[in-house]
Amino acid sequence: MSWKDDWRRVRAIAWKDLTTERRSKAGFNGVVALGVTILVLFGFALGPDTQAIRDAAAGVLWLAALFSAVLAFNRSYQVELESGALEPLLLYPGARWTIFSGKLLANLAFVGLMLVIVVMVGIVLFQVTVPAGWPALLGVLALGAVGIVALGTFYAAMASRSRAREVLLPLLLFPMLVPVLLAAIEASRALLAGDVMHEAGAWVKLLVAYDVIFLVVTHLAFEHVIEA
Repeated sequence: MSWKDDWRRVRAIAWKDLTTERRSKAGFNGVVALGVTILVLFGFALGPDTQAIRDAAAGVLWLAALFSAVLAFNRSYQVELESGALEPLLLYPGARWTIFSGKLLANLAFVGLMLVIVVMVGIVLFQVTVPAGWPALLGVLALGAVGIVALGTFYAAMASRSRAREVLLPLLLFPMLVPVLLAAIEASRALLAGDVMHEAGAWVKLLVAYDVIFLVVTHLAFEHVIEA
């Protein structure tokens, strides 16, 4: 099959997933509600110290986004599994990586929108001052989201056939996301503080390297994982 056919299949799978979520709305509303709830709980845990809340804002925002995103990843293959459509989808002529790419794009749009809402709520809740270099901060958010979604979509496929996938997915995913989460938090914290020491650049490079490596590895390994 040609690249045009592969790209058409990627778009079809992504559009199907996004249309399903748009019609149901329950999944997205639940993910956003969980993210906001986590922010509020962290706010109570940190107490009334305004400076402590601002210092912890970057870490809290990324943790809230990560825990909320796990719900989205658990739903990635749920429709196909419940309807028995996964096997016919795998038998359809074409490269298997297109299935993963379509799921990845749909999850990226889903998690990206959730991340935007959670960040906006966090800015208000934690009284964070948006820095002058906010475009760089948006870049960090995008890179972090790509890293989280790439591995989240991959491990969701790995855990999809397990009855305990809701428990198995976080156990597999969280240890692998430590580097991207650390880099995203530190880069975000440096940019929010004005990046006086020029620390953000090194963390951004780590994020880029992480994203490139795992985007390639997950696409190559998906065919073996989904048939396991």
